[in-house]
Amino acid sequence: MTGPKIILDCDPGHDDAVAILLAARHCEILAITTVSGNAPLHMTTANALLMCQIAGLDVPVHAGADRPLLVPAAHAPRAHGHSGLDGPPRPEVHRTVNGNDAVGCIIETIRTHDDVWLVPVGPLTNVALAMRQAPDIVERLAGISLMGGAIGPGNVTPTAEFNIWADPHAAQIVFASGAPLMRMAGLNLTHQLCVGPDVIASLRASGGTVPEFVAGLFDFYLAGYRERADLDAAPLHDPCAVLAVTLPALFEFGARHVEVETAGELTRGMTVADERPGTDADPNCEIAYRIDAGAAMELIVDAVCSYD
Repeated sequence: MTGPKIILDCDPGHDDAVAILLAARHCEILAITTVSGNAPLHMTTANALLMCQIAGLDVPVHAGADRPLLVPAAHAPRAHGHSGLDGPPRPEVHRTVNGNDAVGCIIETIRTHDDVWLVPVGPLTNVALAMRQAPDIVERLAGISLMGGAIGPGNVTPTAEFNIWADPHAAQIVFASGAPLMRMAGLNLTHQLCVGPDVIASLRASGGTVPEFVAGLFDFYLAGYRERADLDAAPLHDPCAVLAVTLPALFEFGARHVEVETAGELTRGMTVADERPGTDADPNCEIAYRIDAGAAMELIVDAVCSYD
């Protein structure tokens, strides 16, 4: 597949699974790297391998960090189940990892390819470790497009989104890295792109194995939002970070300076964006504020259905 060259750093996760399928149709995925997040590392890695297997993707998968830099590991079974991909019957995973050094893979891939985008859609541990070990990779990047943070309420605390909260020290390293371009798809953006019964029905109508599997994932994912929040739609977070690379025209961005709170008793993991008029803070991030949700969901459904 031609398109932007990316490294997809993920912690599958229902929305990560869809991000993998979408990225494989619109990008050249140089590597998938996995990190502890929605589930423990052994499960997020198995889930990445499973998605590559059922979709027939010939993409190298490298396992990465099994814990955050400083804080204890935390997971999200309420949203994703204990496997990280609860829902449909799970095929046996036959694929194996290409390596267990995701950090080394990130460094080597960026050093040997020009214009690589890093697309992290889980906690930023692998990315931060790579930047600490090889600072030279930062200036070689085309950019970083991440799913994380929020301009407004969080989802794991009143002020913090899960990916940033799970490893705030790593997130602060990434935001402060001086990357040539950084795009942030936070909860304020991703809650505009929601999957509901109509999307699930359209996937099932295609009749393919991959769309049926994804429909089963969405059944579980949506049921959780119905139970916890009485909502009949569930935000599809991680594909937004892929689309921000492949089709940035779908978004409205605003350049802001963003820092991550690492030590606040009530605000750990908060992404603090300087939105003051006339501020002299230099922007380090393009925050996505709006998305053409209809066009984005059509692209996602078409990508998933294309596998069969």
